[in-house]
Amino acid sequence: MMPPNHAPKAKTKSLRAETEALRAQIKQLQADRTTVAKKKAKDDKYEQSQVRFRTVFENSPLGQKIINPDLTIRQANAALVDMLGLARRDEVEGRRIVDFAHPHYRADWDRLHERLWQHRIPSFTFETCLVRADGSSFWCQVHSILFPDDGHELGYTTLIDTTEHKDLEASLKRLYDTQEAIMHLVAHDLKTPIAHIQMLTELLHRDAASAEPETPQFLQLIEQSCNEANALLKDVLYLGGLDATRLKKEPINLNAFLDAQLTVHRLAAQEKGIALALELPPHVVTVHLNPNKFSRVVVNLLTNALKFTPAGGRVVVRLEEPAGRPRLTMQDTGVGIAPELQAHIFDKFSAAARAGLYGESTTGLGLFITQQIVRLHGGKIWCESHEHEGTTFFIDLP
Repeated sequence: MMPPNHAPKAKTKSLRAETEALRAQIKQLQADRTTVAKKKAKDDKYEQSQVRFRTVFENSPLGQKIINPDLTIRQANAALVDMLGLARRDEVEGRRIVDFAHPHYRADWDRLHERLWQHRIPSFTFETCLVRADGSSFWCQVHSILFPDDGHELGYTTLIDTTEHKDLEASLKRLYDTQEAIMHLVAHDLKTPIAHIQMLTELLHRDAASAEPETPQFLQLIEQSCNEANALLKDVLYLGGLDATRLKKEPINLNAFLDAQLTVHRLAAQEKGIALALELPPHVVTVHLNPNKFSRVVVNLLTNALKFTPAGGRVVVRLEEPAGRPRLTMQDTGVGIAPELQAHIFDKFSAAARAGLYGESTTGLGLFITQQIVRLHGGKIWCESHEHEGTTFFIDLP
């Protein structure tokens, strides 16, 4: 039997143990509360930063997007949606940015993917061309950075529309080209026909009384010199009038447009003994272009083809849609272009310029003007040629 004084001691010991346990629980609860408070503060801070990010992202006047490594647009702001000519985010998000790339500039996005995700470069800036929903194109500067997100690495991209800057740059370049062309024209090409006119006029004055039989020949030479000078002036003035800011484009039925353009040249082809054919797809191809300016492209290329194709030859104008984009080709069975001249055919006053097989003169500006008009429409022009076999010009349109 336990002595009576041991019971209070045991009870006291038990109370102390319970007190210590309660204190430990309270301490743990306080620690848990502190942890919860810190986590809540951290979550609140993160949420605030997310709110700030979303505010900046959504309200930025610049196009903003977040892309996955496969270039799928994960998130887009309103400015980017508007920039692409669309109305809703779901028309942009979930699609690859390459879907909006101009076909000539899709490789830019491959380089972005390579630099960011393969070479691990933290940021990458480049300039490229995108296509709006209505088919029109615009230039933009793209700046992308790589950032971590929930175990993944995403790309944060800012797009700045630089179309106006590019248009201004192109306008200044055309102004410079025009000034250079005028100086070249005055210094070289106009000097000779004007000198001929002056010389022939003096001869006519001298021989007027005797009415020499050479007079009609002199008059014909004067007329030819005047025509050459007039053609040069028209081309230079036309070149000076090319301006992207004033290039109003409209949807055009390219099938009907080409057929109408060829109508004018069919008689000339027939007189030269050249077969002129138009090959069109079974469906209508609609393109946004300026019909007045683009008709000059067709006229220049057709005139050249007929000028350098001998009798019995063939000229084919063909409209196709490889990769879903309109392509216009002008193929002839003419004399072709020498390999050393092919790199210069689009130069001003090109060294490749030469008289036609039927005595037609040239200003040396026709193909340069053609290239400028195609570029103003956001297109690309190039040629393939083999001497004595013929030449083919290709035009890709957006």
